[in-house]
Amino acid sequence: MKTSVIDFLTHILKRHSNKVAFVDEDSSLTFLELHLQSNVIANAISTTLQAQTQKSIFVYLPKSTLCVTALIAVAKSGNFYTPADIHFPLEKINAILNVLKPALVITDSKHIEKIKNADIHNAKILSLDSIDLTQDIAYTMPKIPDTAPLYCLFTSGSTGVPKGVLIAHRSMIKFIQAMKKEYKITHNDNIANQAPFIFDVSAADMYNTIAAGACMYIVKKSLFAFPLRLVEFLNHHKITFIYWVPSALGAIANADILSRVPCESLKTICFGGEAMPNKTLNYWRKYCKGAVFGNIYGPTEVTVACAFYTANREFADSDSLPIGTPIENCEVLLLDDKHNAVKNGEIGEICVKGTCLALGYYGDFTKTESVFVQNPLNTFWQERIYKTGDLGYLNEFGELMYCGRKDSQIKHLGYRIELGEIESAMYGIEGIKNACVIYDEMARKIVAFMDSKNVGETELIKILANKLAHYMLPNAVFTLGRFPLNDNGKIDRKALKAMYMANNTAGGGVNNPFVVSTYIFNPTFITTFSFASDRKRSAS
Repeated sequence: MKTSVIDFLTHILKRHSNKVAFVDEDSSLTFLELHLQSNVIANAISTTLQAQTQKSIFVYLPKSTLCVTALIAVAKSGNFYTPADIHFPLEKINAILNVLKPALVITDSKHIEKIKNADIHNAKILSLDSIDLTQDIAYTMPKIPDTAPLYCLFTSGSTGVPKGVLIAHRSMIKFIQAMKKEYKITHNDNIANQAPFIFDVSAADMYNTIAAGACMYIVKKSLFAFPLRLVEFLNHHKITFIYWVPSALGAIANADILSRVPCESLKTICFGGEAMPNKTLNYWRKYCKGAVFGNIYGPTEVTVACAFYTANREFADSDSLPIGTPIENCEVLLLDDKHNAVKNGEIGEICVKGTCLALGYYGDFTKTESVFVQNPLNTFWQERIYKTGDLGYLNEFGELMYCGRKDSQIKHLGYRIELGEIESAMYGIEGIKNACVIYDEMARKIVAFMDSKNVGETELIKILANKLAHYMLPNAVFTLGRFPLNDNGKIDRKALKAMYMANNTAGGGVNNPFVVSTYIFNPTFITTFSFASDRKRSAS
């Protein structure tokens, strides 16, 4: 029985010790080298912290094989890690550090001065350049329970204070075991890592690699701006498995790369973190006919994912893709606003229970208790569930369907509307590469953003009028040159809304029957935008 993620490494060393495990642009690492070098760093951590365990450690290193080694070393030392993005501005780093208040910061000589300028509180600093990683140290991992924290990843908080999601060893162990069982990951797989190390999908890539004895290639971020080169990278390294955000897969589809350069080795294509448009999925299914496609659903608070859907039937471009069924050791509840279970086919908030649940938000019991609550359907013993804030329902196949966030369910013209339903309809239109819909509460307008060279604003509304009820038609449409993305590579809805609100003066009020204007306020993102009134849209 595994009680630590390090047990995965101990097990794989018996069979694949000399196999290459991790590769970056400049270096590679076998499983044995990972084991030996992480022993050295773990020993230095234990010495620095005087053998204390379950302390927070901030890892300030570039995305690399060395960073992987440091993360494993932290786990070996019995402590937990928070990876950093070295490209974050100091203000953002400080916001995380002010919550984390780490006991130790791990960095290197190239980045030590920058982190010294940050508010590290009383943390000690360990520079890996001061350690001889070639030492042979017989390090023994201290005993910790499987409920001990493994990592703390920070997500944006609604108040501006980042939330540190604390994940235990046992939660990651159970997820990796479920992932391996569902997608048959083996030592023959080559995994291409897209997610930043600050995103939990990277933890899935890393521990999938170690558990299966696979090989993980760390793909540099800049390569994702060049879809052709990215596919060539996949082919060159004979990549068999990817777990990417849909935006990364969409960039390749939008550029129609696979019609010219087939992905020859890919066997398993997983995606998550945001809704996958079926138009993008259908493109990949067309050119990778033998591949398995997995939709992986779950917020950070449920240890990467709580539901899998392996595509097993055809979908129209405008269809919504199921998010599947709960993974092992997880259960999903659908609750209404009164905390009652909804009937089959009805929409409810997706709530999760089981081993997958995070320990809570680091240093914030109030926030933790607001979303990690007692199961209202159980009045007999203490049982936590996590309220995701996502809305969903069960389809006729018993599969969970995602239909947006509770905070994206709006009331417009007296009707309750899911903005995600409008986005799905837009993605089903030929010529639209990306789509996003927000709501302007002040002006009571549905605002649509699209990336398309072929579909005009008027044409979009005419097409949507045949797909949606009149009250769901957008009142404003922006055509974007490209979409802003957040740190995890997903469409940045907050940035889009901020751009819209900051430049709302160019549009025309609801008293204007139809106002169209061209206004380039950020040439990097925006090419044109236009507004129209509710009255005009309803008449379209």
